Amino acid sequence: MPDWSKLQSDLLGVILSRMDLIEDYLNFSSVCKSWHSVAKEHRFISNLPRAPWLMLAEEDDGDEDDNTCRKFYSFYNDMIFKKRIPEAHGKGCMESMGWLITVGKEDGEISLLHPFSGVQIQLPHQNTTSLYEFNRTRFPWIFIKKAVLSANPSHTPDYVLMVIEGKTERLSFWRPGDLLWTRITKPIHFGYFSDVIYFNGSFYAITYGGCIQVCDFTGPEPASIRIIMQIARCIDCKYYILESLGSLFAVTQSGVGLRYFEDDSERIRLTFIPAIYNHDEVIQCMSGTIFFFVFKIDLDAHIYTPITDLGDRAFFLGANASFSVQASQFPGIKPNHIYFTDNCLGAYLHSERGGGLDMGMFNLADSSFQPHYDGVSLSRVCPPIWVTPTLC
Repeated sequence: MPDWSKLQSDLLGVILSRMDLIEDYLNFSSVCKSWHSVAKEHRFISNLPRAPWLMLAEEDDGDEDDNTCRKFYSFYNDMIFKKRIPEAHGKGCMESMGWLITVGKEDGEISLLHPFSGVQIQLPHQNTTSLYEFNRTRFPWIFIKKAVLSANPSHTPDYVLMVIEGKTERLSFWRPGDLLWTRITKPIHFGYFSDVIYFNGSFYAITYGGCIQVCDFTGPEPASIRIIMQIARCIDCKYYILESLGSLFAVTQSGVGLRYFEDDSERIRLTFIPAIYNHDEVIQCMSGTIFFFVFKIDLDAHIYTPITDLGDRAFFLGANASFSVQASQFPGIKPNHIYFTDNCLGAYLHSERGGGLDMGMFNLADSSFQPHYDGVSLSRVCPPIWVTPTLC
């Protein structure tokens, strides 16, 4: 049998130069130490679009070294990659532009972490946010609900990190060099923020009441947030806002919250931890997405239009995710579908096994669901999240 680890580095470099997919590059670099060292010396360059990956929850099997590994599932070639990320072990994780935003389970420390290059940027502690003692959450790792970058820190030092933070779910931001978080003021009667994205040079946010607002960072000082429009209200819904092929969309997801059993047809049952609710008996509740409603936003006319056909688009929603891809560019991704991960905070915090089961695909054409939770590891700290793969 030939010893593939002893192939000449020049030949390995030729092989690397012919690779266009980041999945192939990472598979190559994980073959052995010699192949990994060659991969580090050859910069990966590809202009091909990249399908999102699903970063699964940690699996704690008792092995202190192995449980620092994260599994990444690629829809492009239906493969699972393992990557040791000790800096993210035991922390809540969010993602933006290929970077993880990690929040410590015990100390609440916040960092920007690139999972593949290992570069880490320490951010101000959550206790530097405005009115922290009033706004702090019961568990430090859920203080940041959403985090969005305006640009990739690997490419420019001129970027902004916007977050939804605290139990009142306000907007705050950080720029490189800042020693604390800066709160964005907003009209108090328009509710808590549900989602925020960066689009066309501005941050767009949507509240749980369906109010869309914009914050512009083009001037020397950030402008106070400005209200654009109000879309249809939905009771007990999660609101998302996202960009797709140059247009802005809003999505409501019903059924995200916890509720009591109604019948045996409910997809997901949860057993609450009695101590948290000061009950001696076991509490049985249920969770599970019921429906998605999609609206196309016209910023010029200040109107919104309900739609049931995304065309060639596929939306990816969930904990800290609201983005889209052009499905025809990626084998395995279906057009006119919404791919979603579990976004029920109560399930993560208070159920015995943790959260992660409410995930799958929703077909807008016939309103059908295809659950996808076989083999998913549950977690009480870090849910499965969508990741845009980058090497730097």
